[in-house]
Amino acid sequence: MESNEETLPIKSDGNMNQTISSKNLSFWIQQLPVKILQAKKRIEGSILKTPLIFSLKLSSMGDNCKVYLKLENEQITGSFKLRGAFNKMLTLIPQDKKAHACRTLGVPLHVFCRKDVDEGKKSALMEMGVKVTLTGTDCVDAENAARMYSKENQIPYVSPYNDKEIIAGQGTIGVEILEEQGDIDVCLVPVGGGGLISGIARYLKQMSPNIKVIGCQPENSKVMYKCVKANKIIFEESEETLSDGTVGGIESGSITFDLCRDFVDDWIMVSEEQIGRAIVFMLEEHRKVVEGAAGVAIGAYMNNLSKFTKKKVAIVCCGANISADVLRRLLDMYQ
Repeated sequence: MESNEETLPIKSDGNMNQTISSKNLSFWIQQLPVKILQAKKRIEGSILKTPLIFSLKLSSMGDNCKVYLKLENEQITGSFKLRGAFNKMLTLIPQDKKAHACRTLGVPLHVFCRKDVDEGKKSALMEMGVKVTLTGTDCVDAENAARMYSKENQIPYVSPYNDKEIIAGQGTIGVEILEEQGDIDVCLVPVGGGGLISGIARYLKQMSPNIKVIGCQPENSKVMYKCVKANKIIFEESEETLSDGTVGGIESGSITFDLCRDFVDDWIMVSEEQIGRAIVFMLEEHRKVVEGAAGVAIGAYMNNLSKFTKKKVAIVCCGANISADVLRRLLDMYQ
């Protein structure tokens, strides 16, 4: 059994609403920063500690800003999701089986996606030996199908966001940011189901409650924002968006809702043009390929500069999984 000997200071700025309905969930949320540190130890050596680079161009756009990019697009699989996946897998299988991804760990993987998933992402999964099933028009449809399949076949189901080990793994990004820049004022994070921002926000708020965590969503799929505003999980139709990594609904009872409600300070919605221009900006100015979800967070900064005056800002560039066709189209439009 894993030890809980690590402790963290309990800090509060007096403003965080931590009213959680379930006692068990409340206790887990309280312990999450420790779980994140445990996840970091568990997965280190299997993932990259991705760069946190200073962006002179983004900094110069603002008024006395310093902007840093957390390049999860340079993670081994081109996505932050490896962190949560590894943390989850290493809690499901013997600890002496360490390596890269499910294939290396010897764990078969079957992924359920919505029917209009990005072709580049689907191809990348299949090239790694992953079985891919396309179903439904929303991520919730795919999640429900995956749950049914796992129950019928008596195999573990792993949610892409609504899972304690997944959230703890993603939260290791927050640890790495503070290790290099411990005095950031603002952290911008793309949000879909909330698994990424939940871990990051909980850790940052534990260690430095004055850090402002901002959730960034496409205007065409702002489900978590709407849920937080309604103070309950609701269903809202999503429109087509470049940010396919954040598109879709949130399953009922998701633990990410509580974390987003209680630890995310503000929200910024980003248009499709702003996302596209942010993707092109990263290619032209930093020679970095980023996906639509990363463009959401970058675009949120670029189009709301007055919010970040005299601030030290960290932007989570969550992934690089964008198809060549989409990238070419955006270059034609915005270059």
